[in-house]
Amino acid sequence: MQSPTPPAQEQQQQLALRIRNSAHSHRESASEEEREDEEASRTALSTFRAKEEEIERKKMEVKEKVFAQLGRVEEESKRLAVIQKELEAMADPTRKEVSAIRKKIDAVNREVKPLGHNCLKKEYKEALEAFNGKNREKAQLVNRLIELVSESERLRMKKLEELGKTVESLR
Repeated sequence: MQSPTPPAQEQQQQLALRIRNSAHSHRESASEEEREDEEASRTALSTFRAKEEEIERKKMEVKEKVFAQLGRVEEESKRLAVIQKELEAMADPTRKEVSAIRKKIDAVNREVKPLGHNCLKKEYKEALEAFNGKNREKAQLVNRLIELVSESERLRMKKLEELGKTVESLR
């Protein structure tokens, strides 16, 4: 075997040197690329975490707003329920008195009918006085009933207006 000639030997040495340099520069560029990749990964991860935190923060804000709104709705619902109960319970304040007077009017009517028949038969003067007396009593009772019904309507309208204002204030 022949040993390589000096120029060939020099070429081999240069080639070996180039290969070493190339491998060395390849390692440097590879490690630089790895560093850049790692940096890009860290940046992407931190961006992702920041977005996740922002989403979570906004989610909590919306949740708080919903709970606050639910609280207000619940409060308004309770107030409306109270108003509804008042409306349902809003009976005629003079109902008992009106009922009693109506019963008296019916009783007087039952007494007036036979007296009217008696006027036609006998004892005209006495029967007429009794008949007129009962009719006057009936007229007084009817007038009292009209007063009570009017007063009751006025009170109920007043209460309805108050309830209407309360409902309007809820809006």
